[in-house]
Amino acid sequence: MSTATDYPFGFLDSYAKKEVRRTVLKAIAIPGYQVPYSSREMPMGRGFGTGGLQLTLSLIGEGETLKVIDQGSDDSVNAVNLRHFIELTCPSINTTTRTQEATLIQSRHRIPEQPLREDQVLVLQVPYPDPLVIVEPSETRRKVMHGEADYSRLLVKLYEDLVHFKEITISHRYPTRINGHYVIDPSPIPRYDVPKLHQSPALLLFGAGREKKVYAVPPYTLAEPLVFDDVPFRTEDFTDRVSGERRACQRCGSRDSFLDEFSDPNTGGKVYQCSDSDYCTQQQEQAHGE
Repeated sequence: MSTATDYPFGFLDSYAKKEVRRTVLKAIAIPGYQVPYSSREMPMGRGFGTGGLQLTLSLIGEGETLKVIDQGSDDSVNAVNLRHFIELTCPSINTTTRTQEATLIQSRHRIPEQPLREDQVLVLQVPYPDPLVIVEPSETRRKVMHGEADYSRLLVKLYEDLVHFKEITISHRYPTRINGHYVIDPSPIPRYDVPKLHQSPALLLFGAGREKKVYAVPPYTLAEPLVFDDVPFRTEDFTDRVSGERRACQRCGSRDSFLDEFSDPNTGGKVYQCSDSDYCTQQQEQAHGE
């Protein structure tokens, strides 16, 4: 049976790490540009976070503190499996569930509620890196469109939504323009998280292992959702239509976080809870004076 000593630190060989790091540097130098790289085979299926995992394993160093979340939760199956694998192959690192304690955060589908700092790196797992794929099947043509900043067909798609449904129906993966040029797919984060990309103090990295692409939003970079001048960008609305008040988390009482909807097993009614488990726990601790 293989043990941690059978692998180099971080599982990947030095050549793979160097390539990923060079790719990251290019992605930072050209904000929003999708940089191709030789995505390695990992001991898990593509589509389960292999792109983000390769970024994490290439960047993490001894003594660093790692946090892994899946849709805001530290305890979901995907987050636990990735964390255990990284701990196995990087024995000298620390792990935490606290956002503020982490130097490197790997996430799927969420940006933490706690504001990130300049000394933190957020790695987001991306299934489909190109927002133009919904309007142009040819990658060759998409590259030309990105180079010319030609997103007219994407804007037409948004306009068609407004005509048919009276609102833009994209709930996640909302196309976002970076530094005034490239439009990215910000991974399947909800609209609620898109404003957090704008002028973020932390470095944001996006890894798509299956599609073999990496792109970045460097610290303090413009990130603007693709919208029309007369149709402002809207995030998810958690207002109760009956009371007119914003719904609160049933665990911590927070009214300023992204909420997940559940069905109460006893009453069958809808209940709401913070998506970010660490934020929810901290709110409860503050309420109890801990």
